[in-house]
Parts: sequence; C-alpha cells; structure tokens
Amino acid sequence: MTEDELLLREAETIVTAVGRMFPGLCEVVLHDLRNPEHSVHAIENNLSGRSVGDPATELGIARIRDPGYPNVIQNYPNSFPDGRPAKSTSIGIRNSEGEYVAAICLNLDVSLFTTVARGLHNLIRTDEQKQPFSETLRARTADELRTLAEEYAAARGRTPRALHSTDKKRMIRFLRDEGFLDVKNAVRTLADITGVSRATVYNYLK
Repeated sequence: MTEDELLLREAETIVTAVGRMFPGLCEVVLHDLRNPEHSVHAIENNLSGRSVGDPATELGIARIRDPGYPNVIQNYPNSFPDGRPAKSTSIGIRNSEGEYVAAICLNLDVSLFTTVARGLHNLIRTDEQKQPFSETLRARTADELRTLAEEYAAARGRTPRALHSTDKKRMIRFLRDEGFLDVKNAVRTLADITGVSRATVYNYLK
C-alpha cells in the first residue's frame, strides 16, 4: 500500500466516526484529490444528495491547482442543494512530499439551529414599551436603604440628618415607593438615618 492510499484509508476512518457522531446534522465527505472528476471517495451522513464517485467542488479544484492553498478553511458559509444553510470546514491532507492527496469536508446543517435560535429569541424578547415602575426581583436590604438615603441627600448637598423636614418627608416617601419600607426594621433604620423619631417617620408616611 502506497503512502497516499494509507492516508486515504485513515482519513476514511475519521470521516465515518465524525459523521456518525452527528447523525442528521453534519455531513462528512472524503475527497480523493488525485481524481478530481470522481473525487468523492466516502460520504457519511449524506445531507447533500451526492454519491461516491461524484466530482470535486470548486474548493477542491482550487486546492488541487494550488499547492499553497491553506490546509484548513474553517467555518465558511455554504448551502445544500435544497437551499438549507450550512456551515462548512474543509481540511486538506498532504503526503510527505507536501502534495494534497485528500480533503475531509464537514457540512453542518444550521437550518435547525436557526429555527431554534429564532424561537429562543422570541421566548426571551420583552416589550419595548416603557413601564410606569422599575422592578427588581430580589429583596431590598437595610444597607441599600441607607446608601440610597445618603445618595438622595448628597444630590441636595446635605447629609440625611441635615435635610430640611420637607426634604426628609420626600426622601422617606421616595424610599417607600422604591420598596424599601419592606426591609426589616426599615422605620427604625430611617429614624436613625434622618435623626427623627419613629413616630415622625410614620407621620411622614401618612
């Protein structure tokens, strides 16, 4: 057995194994580049309708004509005869003299994934309309309440304790509207932050 024939035999083993790993999804073809008019030597998981003995594709011809052609052409767009989109990879196999003997071509049917991707996109899509509220799906914390109160006061050039009573009332109502009154011991925390009594906090909330 010559070196070229040995390479072809070993490549056929790879084609069979890879094709059977992705049934119905990925066509794997072995081309004998020594015989471009009948280059299809083996085909596993046939999705293109080709047969053993069919001629080489344009890429195969280009590789035969140009010894400097890249060994691997990765993930290029392609299509099956019925129009289904495919993602292809072509791997050239050289002998010890650097001549291309064969090529393994993988053609992944991406039409199914496109449908799934579109379905997932529709599933996770949210309406673009503005909501009258902002929702957070987690519990508020006392630390967040304190931080927000300090930020509110700082935006007015003061600390929470230094705010005028009117601003304290507005701040406490703002924190209520943001859901921070549901925090455990929220009223006691607000009283401590603002320097007023709990009764005053309740009065601000009326």
